[in-house]
Amino acid sequence: MKSPFIVFTLSFVGLWLSARIGVALRKRRAVQDEREDFGIILGATLTLLGLIIGFSFSMAISRYDQRKNYEEAEANAIGTEYLRADLLPAAEAATVRALLRKYLDQRVLFYSTRDERQLQRVDAYTAQLQTGLWSTAVAPAEADSTPLAALAVAGMNDVLNSQGYTQAAWWNRIPPAAWGLMITIAICCNLLIGYGAHGAKTETFLLLVVPLVVSISFFLIADIDSPRRGIIRVIPQNLISLSRSLHAQQSDDR
Repeated sequence: MKSPFIVFTLSFVGLWLSARIGVALRKRRAVQDEREDFGIILGATLTLLGLIIGFSFSMAISRYDQRKNYEEAEANAIGTEYLRADLLPAAEAATVRALLRKYLDQRVLFYSTRDERQLQRVDAYTAQLQTGLWSTAVAPAEADSTPLAALAVAGMNDVLNSQGYTQAAWWNRIPPAAWGLMITIAICCNLLIGYGAHGAKTETFLLLVVPLVVSISFFLIADIDSPRRGIIRVIPQNLISLSRSLHAQQSDDR
């Protein structure tokens, strides 16, 4: 999906043109009287458009809430594993804590960056840190398989899994088919509105207000559905708070 501002601009222009085409068709046919069933068709089409917009907005909100929940889950998993590092030998525990602090910084960058190149660097470095974290946590368990070591490994597994769940949630967007259906119905609605408009004042009002309202709805849906390009974004408050806490703890230990 493109930028929400592009969605708003294209949808407003496209819907306004659709309404103008409806006006042109009416004038071309020189229709003077309007059949009663036209109002029924227009009302039904507008109702269907409202329902589709409502369903799409609900889909976008559910995905936004999912991204927020996984951000909280990531912070909990990292914080828990940071504490479980005490279950590892001293050398491995210190290494795991240092890697977790770096890993946490990268997770914060994942949520905050909008630069695709920086995101690629963040993803690459995150993968390296994950490899280092896993190998460091697994080594003591392989050398001496104890319940405490297994608990530390399980916590590290939760850390890695939480990142995968987060990535999947960010990829989970409103399907293009849903956007296509919504846009098609909106175009049909504006064609009917333009076709049924009477008088210059009515044409000016309807041909601007309805496309504007629908375009604002599209903008809001696209904005919520765009984790990185929209105005409404998931702020990693839990990860930021945890990062500050861990770095402050590191400074106190020194």
